[in-house]
Amino acid sequence: MQLIEITTNSLSKDFITVNVELNKANPQYIRPLDKDINDVFDVKKNKAYRFGESIRWILKDAEGKFIGRIAAFVNKKYKNKGDDVPVGGVGFFDCINDQAAADMLFDVAKHWLLQKGMEAMDGPINFGERDRWWGLVVKGHEIPPMYCMNFNPPYYQQLLENYGFRKFYNQICFAMQTNQLIQKKFYDRHAECAKDPNFSSAHIKKNQLDKFAADFTIVYNKAWAGHGGLKQLDEKVVLKMFQSMKPVMDERINWFIYYKGEPVGIWINLPDLNQWFKYLKGKFSLWHKLKFLWIKSTVKNKKFTGLVFGIVPELQGTGADSYIIIEGCRVIQKLTIENGNYQLGKPIYEDYEMQWIGEFNPKMVNVAEAIAGNRSRILTTYRYLFDRTKEFKPHPILH
Repeated sequence: MQLIEITTNSLSKDFITVNVELNKANPQYIRPLDKDINDVFDVKKNKAYRFGESIRWILKDAEGKFIGRIAAFVNKKYKNKGDDVPVGGVGFFDCINDQAAADMLFDVAKHWLLQKGMEAMDGPINFGERDRWWGLVVKGHEIPPMYCMNFNPPYYQQLLENYGFRKFYNQICFAMQTNQLIQKKFYDRHAECAKDPNFSSAHIKKNQLDKFAADFTIVYNKAWAGHGGLKQLDEKVVLKMFQSMKPVMDERINWFIYYKGEPVGIWINLPDLNQWFKYLKGKFSLWHKLKFLWIKSTVKNKKFTGLVFGIVPELQGTGADSYIIIEGCRVIQKLTIENGNYQLGKPIYEDYEMQWIGEFNPKMVNVAEAIAGNRSRILTTYRYLFDRTKEFKPHPILH
């Protein structure tokens, strides 16, 4: 077997080809956009390079056939609650079903991370934000991946665990079909909040992105900043994010609620972009962008995905979470409420799946499970301690 470090544009293309070759026979596989992978390893586009560095390898067999790949990275900003040693990351792992090949990939990543002063490695994770390329699929292999979500066959779990990786935490996705009512308690709590004239709701409007970016920033900074190492968001950053989402944004599935005119809750969703991108075979040139616009206008997207859901601390426990959900359902599910009776029309999407929630956050897991109930897939973030005598500690529960 031959390990090759990625040092040229040609080898970068090979790095992508490995993933395609090893997965293309799987009918559930959707090829990621090449640009989304390349951007992770572009110093000019990935802000993580301000605080760290990365390296990549591919693995070939004796005949020169691609049989694996891996990336390793260090990031000073990468921290988890309870960490007592410096932790690096590995990701973008692909390998044939051969333990020796997998061990060679994990070994080269481990040795590089040791040289960088790391004492453990987590994987498979992303070099950057946690909302993409994070975790190994251990349940839900029969479901096509959502946009920027890892995809792997079942045997990868044994490759990692046989090497010595242990589960750091599970990441749970929840799904439901939109032609069904949710638990009655949500409607009851919504009704109570609706009696209070101080509550109001609105879905996002593309011609008012600056306003909704400001509202999002307020809720996010109150609900998340300071927890789990998350920092305050700047309104300009949020506006830029909304503007980047605008071409694929569906106003009807992004909801805000207000109390006395102040933003107190957000529920942000997008159509599942992979339902369109799967036709592009990984390409996104100018011609493919035009093709995408044609696909988007002619192919009905039947699934939408949940990205962000939160209520400001002072309104948590008041039913505000139920209020925003049912307000959204009135449009998404064509829900009508008359004299305490609930009737669904024809939903604008058929399926809904939430992006993963860490099992270390039981409050959000309970809310999501109450809404959807179906644990559609589970991804796992693994950890490998370089000192094999050191006590392994899973991610602590958040309270």
